[in-house]
Amino acid sequence: MEFPAKPWPVGTAEALEPLVRRVLAANPSAFTFTGTQSYVVGSASEVAVIDPGPVEEAHLAALVAAIGDAKVVAIVCTHTHKDHSPAAAPLKALTGAPIVGCAPLVLADDGPRSDASFDPDYAPDRVVADGEQISGEGWTLTAVATPGHTSNHLCFALEESGALFTGDHVMGWSTSVVSPPDGDMTAYMASLAKLYERTDRVYYPAHGAAVTKPQQLVRGMIGHRRQRENQIVRHIEGGTHTIADMVPQMYKAVDPRLWPAAERSVLAHLIDLERRGRVVRSDDVWTTAA
Repeated sequence: MEFPAKPWPVGTAEALEPLVRRVLAANPSAFTFTGTQSYVVGSASEVAVIDPGPVEEAHLAALVAAIGDAKVVAIVCTHTHKDHSPAAAPLKALTGAPIVGCAPLVLADDGPRSDASFDPDYAPDRVVADGEQISGEGWTLTAVATPGHTSNHLCFALEESGALFTGDHVMGWSTSVVSPPDGDMTAYMASLAKLYERTDRVYYPAHGAAVTKPQQLVRGMIGHRRQRENQIVRHIEGGTHTIADMVPQMYKAVDPRLWPAAERSVLAHLIDLERRGRVVRSDDVWTTAA
């Protein structure tokens, strides 16, 4: 997807609905789109900040301005990639609010990173599990466990409006990267199926535009992943047995600089297919199961 025309609303608190404002950080890239979108949720008296983003002085100042005189009840993190959670600590120092949300995770990766690496300094005051709630005056956020992009990923449902803050699980501009060993395609597909069964009115992702037809998008994402896995199996059946040989054929239209990310996605699919008995591997060579 092409980037939208500039200027982008960096540092501006955009009102999306009565209980939700969005603040864009200045960290655009091929993997973050126009940047990380932090959300200020709540009324004039009490708010939560979802995904405070990277440690960037201008972005922190923009969040503080958006918060205004309200009390920050919680600094909420969907997961711990470095474009999402690092600003939690300095925002806590500025506001005194607790850091609440996903579990901490520090993981050594075994291949090229396709997005921001994990935040090793993330230290939550409270970890919430699936179904647990965070609340303030006039609003309630319910955690929805959605592992896959990362094992600790959470979405948060705003009960009063039917909105779902989807972090990186569902984005408004691209499919999510699933990079082993922590990224897990089996879990990711199960989490998509979980969201498809929900009745959320709108998704507010950490990257890209709001999703106004959530079930339609999720159905398309599930179909896209199934098509991709079938494509992988066809390549194996056609004599292409390594990821390094598959990716240039499968992603001809994609910038080669993004092929390392594509390799991680193909690996995630192959691990899932292996679990389901459709393929087997010997070192780096993959074949269909007998």
